[in-house]
Amino acid sequence: MLLYSSLAAAVALAGQAAADTWPTNLVGTWSTKSNQTLTGPGFYDPLNENLIEPSRTGISYSFTQDGYYEEAYYRAVSNPQNPSCPSGIMQWQHGSWVMNTTGSLILTPIAVDGRQLLSSPCQYKNSVYTRYNQSEVMASYAVYTDPYHNIPRLDLHKFDKAPMNPMYLVFSPPQMLPTTTLNPTTASATAGAKSTSKAKRSLDSEIPLSWKLKLDGKDAGVEEAGVVHHINADRLWWLGLGLTGVGGLLYLGPRRMGVSL
Repeated sequence: MLLYSSLAAAVALAGQAAADTWPTNLVGTWSTKSNQTLTGPGFYDPLNENLIEPSRTGISYSFTQDGYYEEAYYRAVSNPQNPSCPSGIMQWQHGSWVMNTTGSLILTPIAVDGRQLLSSPCQYKNSVYTRYNQSEVMASYAVYTDPYHNIPRLDLHKFDKAPMNPMYLVFSPPQMLPTTTLNPTTASATAGAKSTSKAKRSLDSEIPLSWKLKLDGKDAGVEEAGVVHHINADRLWWLGLGLTGVGGLLYLGPRRMGVSL
């Protein structure tokens, strides 16, 4: 709850100094080096409410020159206490972005459109599919030619200045779904993220509204022809085992060389 409060406050403060500025060097689709997690219809199918699992984990952001963005996350979370029980998280959202006078980026999603899929086979029998709505502030960014790969690289720093994994330019112009509201509800009157309304959202609206879906799609209230979501549990197991192995090497390596931690 504290994290939501801090981030909401950061968004509010940044918004006060925001100007309609969209630097052209951000335009395009960027992805971490796996190049398998990308924004656009290959990650999320809004018509059938399907999040489509990439072959590898990664992060992707797309930016347009007139102030729209889209993001796609696919992350594996290892479980050091039980390597056979990793979790997987997929997240997608889109909306509007702006650079304020301090150089930070403010990303404001279309609240009703964001989606998250959590797969934790050892904890939940069913995958958990939720609405996802999280505003973001990037404290800074840098675009330059990567000296090793010799391609454009994007470095983003979160609101607390923590660096994100570097991303590389994949498409220009960007590969994105339509920038207007894709799944409007009766409560959403706007046709897109940009609205003339200045009404503030309550903190409660930042908390996802979740519902469980059986993998056979037959839960009460879910049409059988509708949503069936699944993250490959075997792939998660190998990813979790790999992450645990890397962690062990990072821990034991220095100790074997006599370096104290």
